[in-house]
Amino acid sequence: METSELLKKVRAIEIKSRGLSNQIFSGEYHSAFKGRGMAFSENREYQHGDEIRTIDWNVTARMGHPYVKVFEEERELTVMILVDVSGSESFGTRKQLKRHLITEVTAVLAFSAIQNNDKIGVIFFSDQIEKFIPPKKGKSHILRIIRELINFEAEHKGTNIKAALDYLNGVIKKRSICFVLSDFEDRGFEDALKIANKKHDIVALHIEDPAELELPNLGLVKVVDNESGQAKWINSSSAAVREKFGIQRKIHRKKLLDTFRKSGVDHASLATDRSYVQPLMTLFKKRG
Repeated sequence: METSELLKKVRAIEIKSRGLSNQIFSGEYHSAFKGRGMAFSENREYQHGDEIRTIDWNVTARMGHPYVKVFEEERELTVMILVDVSGSESFGTRKQLKRHLITEVTAVLAFSAIQNNDKIGVIFFSDQIEKFIPPKKGKSHILRIIRELINFEAEHKGTNIKAALDYLNGVIKKRSICFVLSDFEDRGFEDALKIANKKHDIVALHIEDPAELELPNLGLVKVVDNESGQAKWINSSSAAVREKFGIQRKIHRKKLLDTFRKSGVDHASLATDRSYVQPLMTLFKKRG
C-alpha cells in the first residue's frame, strides 16, 4: 500500500475510533477494567461528608483539627490484544471483512486504554506468532499499532489459538487484561484458555459474518477455505444442504460459548454487518 493511502486510512480510523472512545467507551472501560487497588495519595483537612473511617488520627492529633487520608486507584494496567490474522479473517459478505472489523475494534480499545493511562501491546497470530508489539503508552504507539493492523500481511494462513495464548503467558509476566479478537475457527485451545485466564484477565471478542451462520441461497457455488486453500462445490439452492449447514454452525457456536463459560472468560460476539458499539457497551457494563 502506498504511504499516502496508508496515512489516509490510519487517519480515518484514528478519527472514528478516538471519537467513539472519547464519547462512549472511555468511562465504561475504566469501570469494567479495574486497577490493582487503592494507594495512599495525600492528607487533607476534613470536609463535611467525609467518612469517619478515613480520618488520619496521627495527623489530626499533630495538627489539632481533623485530617483525612485520600486514596487514589492504582490505575496503570497492561492491556494486550491478541489479533487473529489467519486466512479466515479475510472473509466478509456484508459491510466489511472480518479483518477490517478487528482493526477498528482494536483501535477503539487502544485509545480507551491510553486515555486511562494503561499500556497497550499487540500479538498478531495465525498458526504461528506473526508479530509482537510490546506494551507501551502514547499516541505515537497507538498509531503504529493501527498502521500495522491496516498493512500487515501474515506469512501463514492457519489458526493456532493455543500457541498465541502460550506465547502471551511467556512474554507478559505480570497480570494483564487480554482481548482475543478472532473468529475462533480452531480446536484444541480449551485448556490453554483456562490456564491463560488464571494468569490474566481474558476477554474473548468473537468475530463472525452472517453467511457463516446461515448459508444464503445462491445456487451452485464454489466455496474456498481461506486457510487450507481447499475448494468444493455446494448446491446452496438445496433446502436440505442449507439446513445441514445451519445445524453444524449452531453446534459449533454452542461449543464455543460453552468453552468461554467453562473457562470463566467474558465474551461478546461482533458481526461484520452490525455496529460493534452496543455489544461492547453491554460487555463493559456487565463487568462494571
